[in-house]
This record gives sequence, structure tokens and C-alpha cells, in this order.
Amino acid sequence: MDREGSGGALPGIGTPRDLLAALREHPRLLHYALGAHDDGGVAIRTGELEVLVAWPVRWKDLAAFEPDLQAAAHAERGLIVVGTDPDFAGVAGTLRDRGALQIVALPALADRLEVELRNAFENLALRRRAASYKEVNDELLRVARSLASERDVRKLLAAILRGARELTGADAGSVYVLEGDEKDDRDRELHFMLSQNDSVVTDFSDFRLPVDGKSIVGAAVLTRQPINLPDLYGLEFSTNPFGFKHDRSFDERIHYQTRSMLTVPMLDAHDDVIGVIQLINKKRQSDIKLTQPGDFDSNVIPFDAASEKLALALATQAGVSLENALLYAEVRELFEGFVHASVIAIESRDPTTSGHSQRVGTLTVALAKAVDGITDGRLAPLKYDFDDLKQIEYAGLLHDFGKVGVREKVLVKAKKLYEYERDLILARFDYIRKAIEADWLARKCEAPRSDWPALDEEHKARLADIDRYVALILRSNEPSVLPEGDFKALGEVAQKSYRTPAGEEKPYLGADEIKALSLPRGTLTDVERIEIESHVTHTYNFLRKIPWGRQFKDVPMIAGSHHETLDGRGYPRHLLAEQIPWEAKMMSIADIFDALTASDRPYKKAIPVEKALSIIEGEVKNGRLDVDLFRVFVEAQVYRRVIG
Repeated sequence: MDREGSGGALPGIGTPRDLLAALREHPRLLHYALGAHDDGGVAIRTGELEVLVAWPVRWKDLAAFEPDLQAAAHAERGLIVVGTDPDFAGVAGTLRDRGALQIVALPALADRLEVELRNAFENLALRRRAASYKEVNDELLRVARSLASERDVRKLLAAILRGARELTGADAGSVYVLEGDEKDDRDRELHFMLSQNDSVVTDFSDFRLPVDGKSIVGAAVLTRQPINLPDLYGLEFSTNPFGFKHDRSFDERIHYQTRSMLTVPMLDAHDDVIGVIQLINKKRQSDIKLTQPGDFDSNVIPFDAASEKLALALATQAGVSLENALLYAEVRELFEGFVHASVIAIESRDPTTSGHSQRVGTLTVALAKAVDGITDGRLAPLKYDFDDLKQIEYAGLLHDFGKVGVREKVLVKAKKLYEYERDLILARFDYIRKAIEADWLARKCEAPRSDWPALDEEHKARLADIDRYVALILRSNEPSVLPEGDFKALGEVAQKSYRTPAGEEKPYLGADEIKALSLPRGTLTDVERIEIESHVTHTYNFLRKIPWGRQFKDVPMIAGSHHETLDGRGYPRHLLAEQIPWEAKMMSIADIFDALTASDRPYKKAIPVEKALSIIEGEVKNGRLDVDLFRVFVEAQVYRRVIG
């Protein structure tokens, strides 16, 4: 080829062979490197970038040319399509739409092609940089979203550290949380919470550091600025404003080297330091592990300015997320304290039921967890996450809170008669004894001595009747099912009467006393039972006053429905099966089981597990409790959570 003009341009490049010659001879093309080439195209490189110059023999078949178009579209390499005007007729627009940004008509001067190459390389570099920025921004957004949705403090810290390491290419790192009086750094400590390391297995225990310049993390808190150290192994020979040095003893113990380090403070919404992220050993290649001494020399590099900016950006988001998580934890702790204080208030009204609320909560949560694992049948759709289980726990703990609205004497009534009623009856019979004795003595004074033996026998018989009546009353006062004969005997006692000191005729037992003593089961009259049952309404009304938020909004309904039954005969609202929350159906089983098996109470004895399950099974067969939930309760042995 002949050179043309003072610029040394080579005219008429029309074939790959012409381009190869230009790359060897043209002064402005000599700095490019030659890649793979054939009659269909020539690959030209500079540094890590590559541009393909494609001839019609390669791109005419668009289907076969698809991989090259895809590579150009994804900025894997640049693409210059060359050809004659007839070659491009009708397809130039398609080629541009598919990623061929530069189209050159042949023949072309070498200078023109060099300009096109330079533009192609610049364009490719810009597109790669933009893709890199987009990737980083996408990663920042992804991490930000994950941080915003995480409320568990330790999981959040792990996500923060993992995100910071991914964004900066750090091999390892750790997170510290600032604790103590925020107004006085002397009373504050840095709590080491967790660490991560891709190259070695480490087993750190929690520890705390004072907030001072003797540690790098302490210095980051005091300065409120990132501390970027290119090489800690050279730190002890250099000066720094705080005078800290790197202790290599831990590195030696785990066979690791802490070289480059970036320490970034996390700031909360009030611009106060809330914690510190410490990143260790930025790697040239993220997939390489640092296991040999030479790895640290060849693959560890300092954290650059871009890494520092990314770490700062993440630390800002992380600080706010951490503050929110800590506030959430405080609110959760406050809720927990309130709930448990409420349980104490419930049980202080009736110490004999101590532990019942906790056991019902434990059993109901355990049953919900067992149901969550079911994959088929009508229970399969029921799934419970952490907040769902916490809601069930709160409802279980507070299901009896309404008992604070029930009169204490009714709540703790252990016998059919209140103690004062029993004492009044016993005092009455003591008076009757004295009256019988007075009548016996008066009659003896008026009767001849020969009648005295008969009067004595009559007196003994009357006193024996009184003793028998008192024994019957005390026996009837116990909360057990009475034999039919005892009901009749009580009626006979009620027919007896005595005369008061005022001369008024009174029955041995009043109508209310007979009614109470004749209860066939338990200790409560109908009026008292209605009052006890009102505790569920009190529970619901009380819990509705509490702003539970979206997560725990169903606590009142769950707790307020635990005495409803599937047949609509439960209380207080007589709900039907489809109206009762599943969680309340679970709680019904848990509540009945614990009531039956709990340690002896004044009004009943504990019964064995097998008998308790049999009683509950009877309620299931009668259509009052859910059959599938009871099956899970038995098969998963949920009851063992409270019974050894």
C-alpha cells in the first residue's frame, strides 16, 4: 500500500489483510495489540479492552453474528461493523439497534479507522464504568433494603458487615456497637458483637473496649472520621495522632495477617456515633482465600478512595438501621416487660394458678410451630413466622388477664361455700347444740327421775344427728360429684328448724346454702360462673385498649376467643367454628390441658396426662374442639413442653 499525505495515512483499507498491515505500519495504530483475526474480522486490544472490527462475511448472517452483538450490548467488547454501502442497505438500523454503535463504510482511510477505534475504546470504557457504577448502586440499594427490613440486632449487624465487605472487597471484618451514657465518652464502651472472615475460621467471644485513642475503633469514634491504614504491619514504624500499634499476637494464633484496614464510624439519625465497622484486607480478587503468608503480599491491597466512599455510604444507612433496630429492641423489651408484669398481676389475684399463663403460652406456641411444619391437609396453609409466634405467645400469656376484673372471693373460691358462710353455718349448729342441751336440761328439771334415762338417750340421739348433719355439710362443701343420696340428705337437713333467741323459727340450712352445697360439680353457682366467665370479656376489652400495631393486632381476638367452642356453645360471644381464629382454637386445647394436669389446686387434684388427653378427646368427639389440631397436639407430643 502507498502512503498518502503528510499524516501518513494508508488509503483504501478494504479487507482484514489491509487492516493487519496498517496495524503494523501506521504510526497512530502501532500502540494497539492484535488479537484473534480471520477473513471475517480483526480483534484489536489495548489494556483490558478489546474491539472487534467485523467484515460482511461475518455479520451478514445476523443469527450467526448474534454472540458478537450480545457481547457488544453487554460491554464485554466494542464492535465496529465495516462494509460497503450496498452491504448496509436495509440493515444499518438493525445493526445499530442490536449494539453495533459504529458503522464504517469501506474503503476507509487508516486515520479514519484509528479515530473510530479510539472512540470505540473510549465508549467501551465509559460503558463498563457505568455498568460498574450501576452494579455498585444496585448492590447499595439491595443492602439498604435488607437493612431496612431486618429488626433483629445481631442479624442486622451481620448483614451490615457482609454488605460492607462485598462492596469493598474486604476479606474480613468486625462490628462494634457503642454502649453506655451517650453524654459522656468516659462511661461508654465499644461492644465487639461479631466478626466475619472468608479465609480462616475464627471464634471470637464478646468483649468491650474503652472509647479512647489506644484502639483504632476508639479513635474512629473520637474523630468521627474513617481511618484508612494501608498496612498495619508497617504501622508500628510510622507515626499516627493516637499512637496505637497493631498487636500481631492474635494474627499469629490464627495464622492470619491483618494488613490493610478501613475503620468507619456509623452515625445515627442525630449524627451521633452509634457503632463502628472495621474492614480488613482488601483483595485484588474477591474469590481468592488468604491462607499462605505469600497470599498477603500478592493479593492484599490498600482500601482505595472508592472503597472508603462506599463504606461511608453504607455506614450512614447502617447507622440509621441499627438505631431503628435498637429502638425496636427497646420497644420489644418494654412490651415483654409489660406482658410479664401483667402475668404477675393476674397470678397475684390467684396464687394457686401460678404458672398457668406461661404454660398456656408455651403450649400454644409449640402447637403453632408443629402446625407450621404440616405440608398437606386442611392445616397446611397455616404458616407462622417469628412475629406470628410472638403474637401467639402474648395472647397466651394474657389470655386470663381479665380475671383482674373478677371479685377475688369468686376467683379463688376453693369450696362450695365461702369460708365465712361455712363458719356461719358451723356457729349456727353450735348454737343449735346449746339449744338442744338447754332443752334437755330444762326437761330433766321438770321430769321425774325415772324419765331421765329416756331423756338422756333422746339428747344423745339429737346431738348425734347434729354431728351427722355437720359432717354431711362439710363433705358436701368439697368440690366433688356427690352421691344422689347426699342430695336427699341435704333436703332432710333443710326441713329441720330451730328457734332463734328472738323466738323466730329458722331452717337449719337456708335456700342459698342448700343450692350451693347441692352443686353436682365444681364450686361455683350459676351466678358466680357467669362472673368468672366474664373474665374473657374483660380480657378482650382490656387488650383492645393497647396499641399493638400491625404485627400483633390480633392479640385481643385470639386471647378473647379461647373459651369459644366449634359448636357455638362457648363464651362469651358463642362464635361458630369458622369465626374462631385458628390460634384461639389451639389455645383452647392448651388451656384445657393445663387446667386438667396442673399441680393440685384447692378445688381439684391434678390428673394424669393420659386421662387429660382422654377428656379432651371427648370434647373433640362432641364437636367442641378441632380434631386435626388435637391430633397434632398428641402426635407431636406438644404437651411435653410443660410435662416432663
